Amino acid sequence: MSAQFGRRLYKGAATAAVAALAVAALSGSQAPGVTVDDQGRRTTSDAQPSPEEAAGSATGNSPYYTDLPPLDSPAPSPSASADGTGGTGTGSDSGIPATVLDAYQQAAASLQESKPGCNLPWELLAAIGHVESGHARGGKVDADGTTTSDILGPQLNGNGFANIGDTDGGAYDGDSAFDRAVGPMQFIPSTWEWAGRDGNGDGEKNPNNVYDAALAAGHYLCRFGWDLSDPSDLKSAILSYNNSTDYLNTVLAWLEHYRKGVDEIPDGTGTVPDGRSDDSDGARVTPSPTPPPSSTPPAGGGTPSPKPPTSPPATTPPATTPPATTPPPTTPPTATDTVQRLEDADTAVLSAMAGDTFGERISTRAETSAGKGVAKVRIRFTIVGDTDAVFTGGEKYATALTDGSGTAVAPALRAGEETGDFIVRTTVVGRSVPGLDYTATVTERAADALARTGEAALTCVPGGEFAEQVEVKATYEGAVADGVAATATLVKSAEDATENDGGPYFQDAEGNPVRALTGLKTDADGLLKLPKLYADDTAGTFLLRIDTAGGATLTVELTVAEAEAETQTPTPSATS
Repeated sequence: MSAQFGRRLYKGAATAAVAALAVAALSGSQAPGVTVDDQGRRTTSDAQPSPEEAAGSATGNSPYYTDLPPLDSPAPSPSASADGTGGTGTGSDSGIPATVLDAYQQAAASLQESKPGCNLPWELLAAIGHVESGHARGGKVDADGTTTSDILGPQLNGNGFANIGDTDGGAYDGDSAFDRAVGPMQFIPSTWEWAGRDGNGDGEKNPNNVYDAALAAGHYLCRFGWDLSDPSDLKSAILSYNNSTDYLNTVLAWLEHYRKGVDEIPDGTGTVPDGRSDDSDGARVTPSPTPPPSSTPPAGGGTPSPKPPTSPPATTPPATTPPATTPPPTTPPTATDTVQRLEDADTAVLSAMAGDTFGERISTRAETSAGKGVAKVRIRFTIVGDTDAVFTGGEKYATALTDGSGTAVAPALRAGEETGDFIVRTTVVGRSVPGLDYTATVTERAADALARTGEAALTCVPGGEFAEQVEVKATYEGAVADGVAATATLVKSAEDATENDGGPYFQDAEGNPVRALTGLKTDADGLLKLPKLYADDTAGTFLLRIDTAGGATLTVELTVAEAEAETQTPTPSATS
């Protein structure tokens, strides 16, 4: 079924002013050749792209929605707030349906991992998704992210559009004569053939699936090594999607709007725009009044004689029977609709050292009120609190689909350098049920063993300097312990770990004696090399103690003694 696109409606003076201001706000970033007239309408000197240029774009320059965002920023609903709490939200021009929003964010997270130099913001995918399909027609998708009916653009038959003959035998667009743009991101079949991706992990590349389409759009925008944090590359990428300056500016307007905040709303409750770029001028056609019956002219011409008035025949009004009313069809509840609570699915203690990956992954079960697990429900995992911990891929959020038992498993957590506790909150995408919180703990980096890397004795004459620098290697459970905090102290004795007041010493920046060093850390290979050691005039045996976080300790012996005099053997004389 093709998409049902509404026609553009007249808007009041206030709406015109909003559009004018929104366009004016973009004037600093418009591509060459764009101007704004005195009524706030954009004009462009761009020539119509050739069919070859149109075929090279993602959409074949298919029609798109032209409405601009409101000037006021959306107020994020609780479900889209920074702390990850759940909420319902309501349909609005600024709202993005939950599953569609999740698809945009997941695609951007994937690109951040596979193509970090692209710097693709998920808000750009949202802007294109709004302009291309109104976020999959207001979020009419199932739990897997597939649209409830196919979204198809008009035939690209050269009649007001590019002329692109059939390239897929109708496999994607059901049209064996001409190509049509397909799906929520409106890919033409020839582009989808190479750009298509599997974004939801079901083994298929479906242009009508928001996860697949959003990931494909991200890869398409990130090709050619473009860095989308650069305004020039950003414009090039958007124009490659649809080669129109008006399209560019419309997408940029929504991009900036979504960067200010997003209202997450339930699936299927989004507002589908009405303005389309394929409308001729947006005018509404009003039919002419029906003319009265004409009089019959006489055979010889001249003015016809009026017919005498006739009385209408008496009529008996027919008996009226109220029309039978058919109740509107009811939509069966989705799997998500049946979820009433979230329960922990035997997640063990979540703890990891700074910089390490957590060995345990969070498992959450979606259940009905009767305690039955619900399959194919998207669970969002959000890291909450003051922490630099992230999920694999570098994001603070992730989603996973519940399996046949109703259990969803989060990606692995990776600890940052900040120690302490933080929260991972689980919520149901597209449904307001109480979230479930998990506490995760990050401990400081630690070592449980230290060993010298060399075996040479550490000796020095009074008043001299030691030839060898002390170097040790730290390990934890046999593995390299990198970034571990350490101290080095010249102690009084094996039984007294207080700082010595004589004997060997280090030097500070001014050359003053220092016998305790703090703030040391092992390097990426677990190695720690101490500064040079010097000796005062006191001879004897001294101890250097090295301690690390986690309890590893090593004591190194230092010897200060006069050099032994060489004993020379007399050379026999020639006579003897």
